[in-house]
Order: sequence, then structure tokens, then C-alpha cells
Amino acid sequence: MTGPHDSKVCGKHGSLGGIPVLRSAVSCPVVSVPSSAATDAAREPLPVLGHDVRVPLATGGEVTYAPLDYAASAPALRRVWDDVAAYAPYYGSVHRGAGRLSQLSTEVFEWSRETVARFLGCREGDQVVFTRSTTDSLNLLASVLPEGTRVFVFESEHHASLLPWRDRPTTWLDAPRSPQHAVASLEEALHAAPQGPKLVCVTGASNVTGEVWPVAELAAAAHRHGARIVLDAAQLAPHRPLDLARSGVDWVALSGHKLYAPFGAGVLAGRADWLRSGEPYLAGGGASSRVARAADGGVRVEWRYGPARHEAGSPNVIGAYALASACRALTEAGRDRIAAREAELTGLLLDSLARVPGVRVLRLFAEGADRVGVVSFVVDGWDASRLSAALSAEYGIGVRDGLFCAHPLVRKLLGAEEDGGGCGDGELNAVRASLGAGTPEEHVRRFAAAVRELVRHGPQLRYRRTEDGRWAPEEPEPAVRRAAG
Repeated sequence: MTGPHDSKVCGKHGSLGGIPVLRSAVSCPVVSVPSSAATDAAREPLPVLGHDVRVPLATGGEVTYAPLDYAASAPALRRVWDDVAAYAPYYGSVHRGAGRLSQLSTEVFEWSRETVARFLGCREGDQVVFTRSTTDSLNLLASVLPEGTRVFVFESEHHASLLPWRDRPTTWLDAPRSPQHAVASLEEALHAAPQGPKLVCVTGASNVTGEVWPVAELAAAAHRHGARIVLDAAQLAPHRPLDLARSGVDWVALSGHKLYAPFGAGVLAGRADWLRSGEPYLAGGGASSRVARAADGGVRVEWRYGPARHEAGSPNVIGAYALASACRALTEAGRDRIAAREAELTGLLLDSLARVPGVRVLRLFAEGADRVGVVSFVVDGWDASRLSAALSAEYGIGVRDGLFCAHPLVRKLLGAEEDGGGCGDGELNAVRASLGAGTPEEHVRRFAAAVRELVRHGPQLRYRRTEDGRWAPEEPEPAVRRAAG
């Protein structure tokens, strides 16, 4: 092996053009990374694409871009990009293809499924279904719920966890003010629920506040009352280890684009029975094992069992492989060490914002609660979209503003009426900065300094509202220079 990212020849067929063809995914990794390399990666940001991209500033010159929008979509790990680039020439149709590349791609696809299963701590008998995203995964699960299933969901959830159940009997729970309150509220609601199948949908970490939820305790509460639980791990999985068996959750949903593999794949993993008995999520090739004309002129279909039942059409093999590559890379770099580094950066970010007058960080739980690197805040006298525009135009920093597809939660945290406003209405919005395994400390420090400078001295440029309600620089040159100091 000549470098930490060189492919290792293994498995029944060895490698084909540097791509391992695996018969035993358990014993043979795609890439072997020396322990020293893993240790170094934990001390420094993991290599990601775009780390050296430079962007122009509206005030003149250019600067290395600082992406602090990981909660929306994380950059691709360099390791993932290299693995995908190496495999791409050998891509072929999967399942039932007789050609050599079809056989190779089928093996890569199923190896990817097994790799993701290990990453998530799946139990014997659990299924891993490849989807497009967390949203797609939760809609898939909604489509196979048994008749009469009542869904329990907190109002603080992302829309991906709120909206798929809108045609089902649903119990909405108020946003909790502590982890203990969340468990107690769920216990009370489940105790009062009528008989019948029940499903609890909860987040692992809030996409607004970054606060980590008591997943194992919520799972235990659900099971005490005969309910099942699905975990929206879109924000948790990139930052913390996940283990279905230990946590007790029945299903987990996540997105590749938040897990450093933005190639269009997501996952729904967990118990097989509802997936096996429900109608296929999509009707089409691959989901069916037998199709014939019926005597009445219709179509008679026998559906497959297993993951293929809900993966109709040509699977996104490259997306699945990219996701598996990210799982391997994060595991080998050390999940706990990555989490510790991110915690230090998050602490730096929070401490820096606390020193800026007029800044209020949005939170549900008490200060000091466990959280991942997602921080939303508002600043007195500032429209969040204008502040975000200034951070981009004058400092080359990318953040997000709005209600973050969690309208009920952000409106509550901002003290707004439930039915008032929208993502671009007036000042009913917030700024969100989010970081991850690829974030260098310099980006956090530059962001903190930029916010402090903007709040104290104002922007160098004039800004105007655009037709879509956003803000943009009014002119290319500075209109007003800040006074020294």
C-alpha cells in the first residue's frame, strides 16, 4: 500500500481497476487507513472538497470560502469523491445483469447496504432500504403504516418528520423545555392514547438548535406503551455514533447529503415487518417478482420481499456507494474523536456569540445541554437575511437564514403567532451557522469576528430587498467606510 487511500485487494475476485469486489464485507474494508492517519484526521478537519475554493467579495478582492451551512448539506469528503471516481468507470446495471460490470456493481451495491447496516448498528433481521433522503425515507415509512396507526410527533420537528403523517391520526406534542420534559410528555400522551398501532417520530438532534434529544429514553417510553419509534437522524448521524440495537429505536432515517456524501442517496433502516407487509413505495421494475395479465383484463403482481420491494427502478448505486464510503471514513477517523473536536468548535462559536451585544441564541433546553454543531440566533435590530447577506458579500461566509423547514419551532422560539409570517416576512427569521468534520477552526473564528464587526459597526455596503424577499448589496463599492476601531 503506497498511501492511506489506496484500495486494498481482497475478496473473491480481488480488485478490478482498483475497485474491490467484495464477497465478505465484514472482513474486508474498501480502504485501509493506518491508525496514525486516523489519529491525525481527528486532530485536523477531515479533507473535504471545496476547502480551498475562493470567492469574490463585494467590497473588493477575494477570500477562501467558509461554508458554515453543514446542517443543510455537507461537502463531500475527499475520500468519498476518490472512491466514487475510482468506481464510476465500472458502473453497470445492478441485479440480474449478466455482464461483468453488472455483477461488480451488484456486489458494490449490496456491500454498501451491509456497510451502512454496520454503521447504524442494525440488528439481525433489520432491513436497509436506500432512498433519496430523510424526507423520502419517512414518507416511505408513512406509506406502509398499518391501518389505524396513530402517530406521535413533537411540534419541534423538521417538516420531514411533521408532514408525512398528515393523513394519519396524529397527536402533536408541545415543544419540550428539557430532555426530561420530552420523555414525560411522550409518556403522558401514549398513556392516554386509544388502543391500536402507534408510531413515535422524533429527532436525534434539532436542525434549529442543535440540541441532542434523549433517544434511548424516548424509545424505552414508546415501547413501554406498545408503540414503535422512528428516529430522524439527519442531524445526529453526521456528528455522533448511532446504534439501533443499543438505542432501541425501531427505524432510523438519514440523508447522504448531510453525511458528506451528496450523491442523492438516503436510508431507511430498521424492522422489516411493516416494510414487508406494506404496499411497495413505488410500483415498477425491481419491486415486482412476477407480473402477468389477469383474466379480468387487469394486472396481477407478486411483489418482492426484502429491500427491493421499496427500491423500484434503477437503484442509485453510486449514491449508495458514496454513502457507504462516508460511513467507512467516519468510522475509521474515530467518531468519538470527531465529536470531541466538533464540541470544541461549537463551544468556541457559542462563547464568541455570547460576547456580542444583542445576540440571542435559540434553544429549547437549558444552557449547557448536549448539542451538535448547529447554532441558530437572532440579533437585535437586524433582519437575519440582511445579516446573512452581509456575511456572504463582505466576508465570504456561507450561513443560512429563515425558519429552517421547522416553522412551528422557530416561530415559538421567536415568540411569533402560530399562523403568522413566513421565511421571508419581515424579521421573522433567524441565522443558522452549522459546522462539521471538515470545518477548520479559522472558519469559526472568522465568522465570530465578522458578526461582532457587523453588529458593532454595521456593514460596509448598502443592502436592498430583492423581489424574492432576500437582501443583496445595493452597489459594488463600499458606500460608507467604518470608522477606525
